Amino acid sequence: MAESDPLLSRDRGGSGSGSGRDCPAGLPACRGVLVGPGAKAGWDLCFDQAVVFIEDAIQYRSINHRMDARSMWLYRCYYSDTCQWILSFVIFLILSLAFMETPSSFTSTSDVRYRSAPWNPPCGLTEGVEMLCLLVFAADLSVKSYLVGWAQFRKNLWLLGYLFVLIVSLTDWMVSLSLVCQEPLRIRRLFRPFFLLQNSSMMKKTLKCIRWSLPEMASVVLLLALHLCVFTMFGLLLFTGEKQDDAQDRERLTYFRNLPEALTSLLVLLTTANNPDVMVPAYSKNRAYAIFFIIFTLIGSLFLMNLLTAIIYNQFRGYLMKSLQASLFRKRLATRAAYEVLSTTAEGETHAQGVGVKPQDLLQVLQKVQVDSTYKQAIMEKVRSYGGSLLSADEFQKVFNELDKRVTKEHPPQPQYRSPFLQSAQFLFSHHYFDYLGNLIVLANLVSICVFLVIDADVVPRNRDDFVLGILNCVFVLYYLAEMLLKVFALGLWGYLSYPSNMFDGLLTIILLVLETSTLAVYRFPHPGWKPDMRGLLSLWDMLRLVNMLIVFRFLRIVPSMKLMAVVASTILDLIKNMRAFGGILVVVYYVFAIIGINLFRGVIVVPPGNGSLAPDNSSVACGSYEQLEYWANNFDDFAAALVTLWNVMVVNNWQVFLDAFRRYSGPWSKIYFVMWWLVSSVIWVNLFLALILENFLHKWDRRSRLQSLSGERETTYEMSTVELLFRDILEEPTEEELMEKLKRHPHVQLCR
Repeated sequence: MAESDPLLSRDRGGSGSGSGRDCPAGLPACRGVLVGPGAKAGWDLCFDQAVVFIEDAIQYRSINHRMDARSMWLYRCYYSDTCQWILSFVIFLILSLAFMETPSSFTSTSDVRYRSAPWNPPCGLTEGVEMLCLLVFAADLSVKSYLVGWAQFRKNLWLLGYLFVLIVSLTDWMVSLSLVCQEPLRIRRLFRPFFLLQNSSMMKKTLKCIRWSLPEMASVVLLLALHLCVFTMFGLLLFTGEKQDDAQDRERLTYFRNLPEALTSLLVLLTTANNPDVMVPAYSKNRAYAIFFIIFTLIGSLFLMNLLTAIIYNQFRGYLMKSLQASLFRKRLATRAAYEVLSTTAEGETHAQGVGVKPQDLLQVLQKVQVDSTYKQAIMEKVRSYGGSLLSADEFQKVFNELDKRVTKEHPPQPQYRSPFLQSAQFLFSHHYFDYLGNLIVLANLVSICVFLVIDADVVPRNRDDFVLGILNCVFVLYYLAEMLLKVFALGLWGYLSYPSNMFDGLLTIILLVLETSTLAVYRFPHPGWKPDMRGLLSLWDMLRLVNMLIVFRFLRIVPSMKLMAVVASTILDLIKNMRAFGGILVVVYYVFAIIGINLFRGVIVVPPGNGSLAPDNSSVACGSYEQLEYWANNFDDFAAALVTLWNVMVVNNWQVFLDAFRRYSGPWSKIYFVMWWLVSSVIWVNLFLALILENFLHKWDRRSRLQSLSGERETTYEMSTVELLFRDILEEPTEEELMEKLKRHPHVQLCR
């Protein structure tokens, strides 16, 4: 069937051709008006279209793509789990090449004093892998371009950017081979993160929101810059007087030697990284000098920086909500398109029934939809609840609201025992008080470990007597095993495994049992003076240490038992699930800055001749300097080292050490690179992360408060679980007129009225 075949048509109230329809003459309609030999094919096409529209709604995808039979097959194949996993793996692979390419990260350490010569791949190895990845991306672009059509392709900046990046990458790849991989700069490495960005709609939304928020951020950043400049001038005038004492001179020589040094010192003070070091020389001579630094910190760190956080939170939240409003519109539009297709098929037999969708038709479509089985079952049960009556547009939409909820699976029924004694035991061991007892035992185990760690803190591991601790570990592990078996008895095996907390406990208990059994088999039963020589892979101390670490980890089982802690823990878990887009943006930023850093600073950090290992008390280096602190492993000599260095700078603890070191080794302009990284990572991204944490936690807290206020009502079995749903309560539902108007202007469908 040709792409231009109409997909959405409706015959209202009669079978005649003049019943208010304006469908172009000569074009076949959908199932509701199809007769003759081609009716079966038309019905199948309409059902397939509904399947694709529903899948688009589930994934918040645009429906502006080709909708003929062959294109829909290609579309579903492209968005299948297999193809998407392959594409994700290829993106991961091409990004990972930075660790293998020259300069390779395959060394045990990045410390320039001890690092051995790295293994560098032969020319053509990584280039061959890269070419395979680029071919996959070329195929990906071709499929996307075909599916959206040429008209949409020309309007889509992301697809045009995709084409540009591929052309640049292929050109640069050919240059590399022509120069036998000896080119000084590989431009295509800077563009690789684009492949990650273009494959995630949520990353695109996030990036768009950041771009929209930049003007407001820039206004506060300019205010910060003005604040820095004013106090820099004050500082230069204050500490460079005609008559200077020793304190003023030390302050000037250390922090206010010239304008760039003074500006850098106050910029670092803005992050409090060099406080109170920066004011100690002057303050030690006259306490009045502290006023200058305190006022600067109050205005800059406590007022302007927090104001910047508030602006980023407010503006980004507003723009993200605007972007999510567009996602909601796409979802509702796709759902309405599916309704329009199926409603035509439903009304064809008996027009007196009016317009709607037959539940049996929707159930048939849902069988083909690719969605989690739990959600599919919930939707199908909702559809069956309507009986045989036609579903209206509003009812059709409400059916798919089940996708917005996380279904809590019911636990399997408990085993049925006939013996009264077994029934009493089952009641006892399935009661939540038994869990409380288990939590107390774990707490006692943790306290015992802490006591022995404190007692043996000053004893060398090989001189410790682990007799008592070994006995206690055996007793506690036996209790954990008994607790697991008793819960399996009370709940049944599948009932026990249906609780995530039980799976966590059970897995750790089995590991602890294996380790404890191995310890007893290798080192025998604990006895006074239990300090045998090392046998096998691990010493006795290593075995005990591993067991104790797992016991400490098992203590996390108490988290669900404490309501407030459970709210915080669930917020963290939801953040991990929903942080893919924000984490992806951070990966992109890290990747780009790491590649730039390698090209700018690779090899600039060198160990002074004869100082292969500078001691901390070496008087030849300044106290607190890069050399005295032995920061030699923080450099840009390979990709992995660059990532760690950027992380250390992002944390801003002692980041003035990096500013000073790279200024001395490479030049004063290196400060621009690190200041830009601080702005992007610590100021912008960290504040965006804070905004997401606040929204997620407030949503959880408000929901918990609402549930507590509903006394006597059963707690809901659904819970919001995605970023899109975080703002659902305040998003506006699109009107029917907006949806129908958008459908009429669809580039690949004909809506017949």
